[in-house]
Parts: sequence; structure tokens; C-alpha cells
Amino acid sequence: MTARLTTTALSLSLALLAVVPARADTMPHTGAATPPPAQETPHAEAPVRATLSNGLRVVVVRDRLAPVVTTEINYLVGSSAAPKGFPGTAHALEHMMFRGSQGLDKDQLAAIGARLGGSYNADTTENVTQYFYTAPADDLGVILHIEALRMQGLTLDAADWDKERGAIEQEVARDLSSPSYQYLSRLQSILFAGTPYEQDALGTRPSFDRTDAALLRGFYEKWYAPNNAILIITGDVDPDRAIDQVRTAFGGIPRRALPERTPVRPGPVAAQTLHFPTDYPVGLITVAWRMPGLTSRDYAAAQILSDVLSSQRGALYDLVPSGKALFAGFEFAPKADAGIGIAVAAFPKEQDPTPLLHEVNAILATIRDKGVPADLVEAARRKELAQLGFSANSISGLAENWSQALAVMGLNSPDDLAAALNGVTLADVNRLARQILDPGEAVTALLTPEESGKPVAGKGFGGSESFAATPDHPVPLPDWARAALTSLSLPPSTTPPSVFTYPNGLHLIVQPAHVGHTVNVYGMVRQNADMQEPAGQEGIAAITEDLFTYGTRTLDRLAFQKALDDIAATESAGPSFGLAVLTPDFERGMQLLADNELHPAFPDRAFQVVRMQTAQAFAGTLRTPGYLFGRAVKAAVSPPHDPTLRQPDPQKIMRLTLADVRAFYAGAYRPDLTTIVVAGDITPERAQAVVDRDFGAWTAAGGATPAVDLPARPDSRASRTQVPDRTSVQDTAMLAESLGLTAAHPDHFALTVGNEVLGDGFSSRLYRDLRVRTGYVYSVSSHFSWSRNRGGYSISFGAAPDKVGKARDAAVHDVAAMQNSPVSDDELTLAKASLLRGLPLQRASLDSIAAEDLHLVDLGLPLDTPDRAARAYYGMTAAAVQAAFRTWIRPRDLAEIVKGPAH
Repeated sequence: MTARLTTTALSLSLALLAVVPARADTMPHTGAATPPPAQETPHAEAPVRATLSNGLRVVVVRDRLAPVVTTEINYLVGSSAAPKGFPGTAHALEHMMFRGSQGLDKDQLAAIGARLGGSYNADTTENVTQYFYTAPADDLGVILHIEALRMQGLTLDAADWDKERGAIEQEVARDLSSPSYQYLSRLQSILFAGTPYEQDALGTRPSFDRTDAALLRGFYEKWYAPNNAILIITGDVDPDRAIDQVRTAFGGIPRRALPERTPVRPGPVAAQTLHFPTDYPVGLITVAWRMPGLTSRDYAAAQILSDVLSSQRGALYDLVPSGKALFAGFEFAPKADAGIGIAVAAFPKEQDPTPLLHEVNAILATIRDKGVPADLVEAARRKELAQLGFSANSISGLAENWSQALAVMGLNSPDDLAAALNGVTLADVNRLARQILDPGEAVTALLTPEESGKPVAGKGFGGSESFAATPDHPVPLPDWARAALTSLSLPPSTTPPSVFTYPNGLHLIVQPAHVGHTVNVYGMVRQNADMQEPAGQEGIAAITEDLFTYGTRTLDRLAFQKALDDIAATESAGPSFGLAVLTPDFERGMQLLADNELHPAFPDRAFQVVRMQTAQAFAGTLRTPGYLFGRAVKAAVSPPHDPTLRQPDPQKIMRLTLADVRAFYAGAYRPDLTTIVVAGDITPERAQAVVDRDFGAWTAAGGATPAVDLPARPDSRASRTQVPDRTSVQDTAMLAESLGLTAAHPDHFALTVGNEVLGDGFSSRLYRDLRVRTGYVYSVSSHFSWSRNRGGYSISFGAAPDKVGKARDAAVHDVAAMQNSPVSDDELTLAKASLLRGLPLQRASLDSIAAEDLHLVDLGLPLDTPDRAARAYYGMTAAAVQAAFRTWIRPRDLAEIVKGPAH
């Protein structure tokens, strides 16, 4: 449950990741297997539509990628309709939609959600509030019944709101701890002053303090009506039967008269400059303007302009290879009635940003005056149209695309967006650039890193919290859900993929799925910089990875990117490599991918730039609270001098040579450490032939296969570390320890079932005790991590500083309870149902199918492990769960690491 400000917050974070080198996880190879015969896979079908007599609009799109369904109900109201002085009303109501309704209390809703085994959540934007479920396709009727009850009979109990208020205020505190959120919130208030968009959808703590259940009920009764909603259903369902189920569930709900909507008509913007301190490893300069929204006739032109400005062949990005910026690009964050465009560039910590700001403004002025290159406009158009073709590769993504088109953009289908993109001309884009990129209306911001201090060992939260356990009791399901959800059964076995092993040791996994005319390629070279970087050369892996973007021995950076643009393909090379391409261009795309992965140019000038950028980025990273927090977690669960505690020295990075890079590449990039997954509109025979053509002659240049797996480690012991973060108003806490088993040990199945009871999802004990009952935290989860030789266990949560100790004591109490008594029959059944029903959902997108395959390869486990897990979960007992927690989990040894305001 969340308020979605804009996509830019995520994009800014990704921009930071792009300039801060990260070490790749290791990826192992798998054994050969005989490929099964090729089977024809059904595809996504034409939409089926209906409008009920009460005004509810329904669209069903059949996609047989997996036996899974996604429902997304879009209420055409958001934060822009909130009463004056209460900007978070829509967001608060979104939270209360999970607190129960007539005929379905909050405990039953959580129990049903867990038994469905899928994912369910919601988000609030300025104009639309969305509620989405992804679950086994057979459970569509249950999901529809839930949404119908919530549409007509929400409880909105005052006591429930008092508890939820604490949780939602924790969410506010979490986002206020994000410098990018603070920046974007301030930017929005400037660009949309005096309009319903002036304040973002999140809301404020003072407004929530004044909000009561009566205000929420008034908002609910005004806007939550069938004639103000659009229901999208995607997945492996029969459309006609699905619409009949919708009529049964929603047909009796009366329509309502809807209030008038306040138009969004922002006034002029005066140029100004903002300053924000951050805990980022690098500084950011941004120049922002107001742009057309999703409902504007100019939206398609704005999207293409944004793509041109962010192109790796464009002038903004050229600041990176020229050594003037660590990252540069353009972000477009459209809302329904208006949007925000942001040019962003990153600079090293403690460097004067003024010259870079002048460079960015000069580039934008040139574009405004002279226009953009015609070939970049055509490349952007091809890429946008291709991206629409990839929507069927994810059942939930398909639902989101249709929701965006109908509920937010007001279109008839995503095809209307394709038509609009096809109609954009070069003149349209240049006209929009002249209109938007006006320096007199630009809002400039400098986000500057600041020191927060060093971690303090031994600082924790003293004083135990008395935390009596609530009695475990079965939650009776309502009659309409009991028959569908009370029985446990094994999910259908997965169809084994085709697996090939080439003479050079490379492994290929092929997953045909003819749901669209696209092919996705996912590759991984098993690598571990902690194990493979020579002493004194820490950082060489990051430099090597970044150099792949500079082209190949036959195509320089710009020529290579143009070759990708010509076929509207997305490609990346390095230890984790991939390709997304339309089916007709698969062979050309694979040629380019192989050329980049096997024959990178590694030009000397680019090496000098990347080396400098890497040193500058690490110089900032090593002092950031986020990095220090992660390092404190590693130190708490690892022995001294563990390989994971190696870290780069910026001065030593500057002494690295191009010969060092070439030597590292020769030793670390090998076919016998590589696995490739090809998924989509492809046959095993064609995939095998193309991979053989492009990767079959690849040979290992560095002798014996290097060791890439971390050694086993001893049990960790309790410790406490406080990492100061002056930019945060909320603490981020982790309780962590090492484990003495790996995923190859059969007890890991029992631990997984136990974790489903303890800390995975809305019905878990941790969520119940730390969020629902007490409001100590906004979110909490527990997690097992596995590698070939190591295991780990952790609990993560965010809380106000004065609630961290209470939340920790409650969490440790719940862990100990797993050891002291068996889980109840109801909890066990719930956990098993969730896991068993959730297994098919892991194959509801091509990305998740490939990720599962590569994860199993990473752990050295067979590809049929999901079927083995299903059998283990099905037969699991409460005694086995208790025994596993007693054997492997050590509550007294949990280390406590906290990042946040100093105490």
C-alpha cells in the first residue's frame, strides 16, 4: 500500500546505481539435459469488453503464459480530489480498504490473501487509485468477491483508523527520509502551485492527525462507485466466463452521482534554484520543467522528446563518455493532466557543480534553438512501439498497461497510444522542445552529498519491551471463499525447459512462450569480485563492466547504439547481460549481444574516463550512510577479513591500467561460467542454432576455472551498530545472523514454511504484531538468503527512532515463539497454501521465469526444484518447522544494525 508520487524517484535512484559500481552476484552453470519436444504455447488474445448496467467498465485480456490471473480495479479518483487541508485522504482510504468490509473482516481478508498465494497491494496517484491482485487463475471468483465487498461496504471503523494512522505516518516518515522524495515533493509544489497537484499523493503527518473515520467515509461514499471504476482482468481465464463472474459479484451495486472534478490549470513558473542535502555518494544537478500530461494531445510527442533527450547517442549522455559527468540523462514523469521533465547529471562529491550545470544548460539551449536529430526521433518511436509489444510477456504488466491506457490516459486501448506515437512528426517534437525548455521557467536544483558521521559500535536500544503474545486462533473463512481455498493440492508440474550444453562449457536454457512476437535473452557469467579481483585491484570488476558500454572492436559506442536503435532492441553486456528484441530481429540482436560480450572495445580513452569516474564514485560511496549500513551488516555476520569486507581504495583505482582490465576480463569472462536463458517467441532448435553460431566458438583464455564461491563461515554473534544518517527522519533497522546451512540442505524447506508464518506477507506474525496491533512500523519482513556455501537470516523494518527498540523486542519475541511451540494448524495450512499456490505465479512473466532458472543455477540446484519444493511444502508438519527453527535460528545471536538519526 503506497502513494505513488512519480516514476522519477525510482529513476533517480537508478541513476545513482548507474554511477556507483556494484559487485555482481555469482552465477553457476548447470548440467546438460535432453531437450523435450517443442510444444506450441498459446498466446495473448484480443480483449473482451463489457459495461455493466451500473456503469462498471470491464476489460478481459486472455494471456496463457501461466495459470495465473491479475485483476486491477481502477477507481477514477486520487489525491487531487482530497478535501482542502487533507492531501492524504485518498491514500488513507486506500490503506483502510485492507481493514475489512461488511462480510469480510480484516483478519479474513489477510487470511484469504495468504491462501491465494499471490501478491495484492494498491497505490494512490493524483487521479487514480488502483487495487491489484495476482493469484492462481482458478481463484478469480474469490478476488472479484473481495473487490465487490470493498466497493459497497467498507467498514471504516474508527479504532481501525487509529491503528492505521500510526502505520501510514511511518510511511510518511520513510519517504521524508529520501532526498529524492523531498526534492520531487518540493518541485511538484512549485510547478503545480494553486492546483490539485500542488501536494503529492502521500499526505502529511499533520493532515493525518486531523483525519478521522467520518472524513474518510465521506470521501469513500462520494467516489467509490461502479460508475467511477474500470476493472482490468488479464491472464489465463475464459473471458466470457470472467465477465459473467464480474456481473455476479458487482451487478447489484448501485451507481452513484459523482461530484464535479477540480481542473488542473497551473499558472506561470518563475525560474529558481533549490538546494538539498543528501546522503548520496555523488551530487546531482537537475533542471526541471512542466510538461504535457498523459491525457494531453502532446503526450506522445513529449514521450518521444524525452526518449531523444535521454538517448545514449544524445548530447546530454555524451557528458559521460567525455568525462564531464558521472551520469547524465532526462526523466519524464507524466501525471494525468500534466507532467514533469527533468534533465539530470551527476558530479563527484565535493566537486564544484557550476561548470557541469553550465554544460547542461548549454546543451538544452542548443536543442531548444536548433531542434533534435531526426534519426533519434525515429529511433525513439521504434523503441516506444516495440515496448508495447513486450506487454504480453507479463500478466501483471499487461494489466498495468491496460489500466494506464483506459483509467489514466482515457484511451480506448493501448493501441491508441501506438497510433498517437506513429502520428508524431519531427516538427511536433521540435515545437514542444521550444515550448518546454524555456530557461525562464526552469527549476534548477543542486542535491549535494553531506557527511553523516561514522558508525558507532555497541550503540543499541536498551530496555526490554513487555510483549505478550496474542492467542493463535483459526480465522474462519466466509462461505464463498471456504470451498475454493481450504483444500491443499500440489500445483501442476512445470514443463521442463530445453537445456543444452556446448563443447566450450556454455549452458543454454530455452523457455518457449508464444504470447507475443518478442524474444528476451538473459545471461549470467558466474563472477564474484570479492573472490576474483587481485589484491590491490579492488574496483577492477566495476571498471571492466562499465567499459562494455563503449562498443565493440568493430562498432564504436555510437555505431553500436545505432545498430540497436535500428532494430528497437535493448541490450546490456557484462557479468549480467541481456537482450530484448522483436522476433524478426532476434538473429541480428544476438549478433550484437555476442559482439559486445565477447569482443568489447575497451578503448584507452574510455578506460581513462571510466577509471576516473569509478574512483570518484567510490570516494563518495564509501562515506554514505547506505554503504556504511550495508558494510555494517556484512561485518556483523562475517568473520574478520572475510572476502565480502574487501573494499576499493580510490587512490589505488587510479593506479590501475588498461592491461589490468584486459587481464581481469580474460580470467573472469568464460563460457564455462556462463548460462544463457532464451525466453519468448522462439523454438528450442532456433535458439540453439543462433547461440551456437554467436557463442559456440567462445573459448576460455585464462587457464583453470577460477573459484567464485565464498567459503563457509562460522556462526555470527550478537552485536549492535548505529549508522548515523542526518538526512533521515526514520530509522532503517536490520536484525541479522549467519546460518550453518545452505539451500541444498532439506531443512531449508521447513524454514521457508516457517518464515511464511513468521514474516512474509500481510498475515504474518511480524506484520500483525509490529504493524497491525501496535503501529510500530510501516513495513516489516524476514528473509533467508542462500548461496552455495552460505546461509543467512534477517529481519528488516523501518520505524521512528523511539519505536525501534519496541519493534526489535517484538520481533525477537516472535522468532523465539517459533522455537518454543509448534505453529498452529491454521497457520501451517495458511503457509502451505500460500507457498503451493504461489509457485505457479513465479512463472507469470518471462522475466520471472528466467530469474527463477538463473537463481537455481546460481545455487547449483536442479531446474525442477520448484516441483521438489511443492512436494516438501505439501507434506510439511508443524513439528518439522519447529525443529528447523530450533536447530538453525539463534535469536540471542541476532546482530542489530540501525541507520538513521543519531540518538
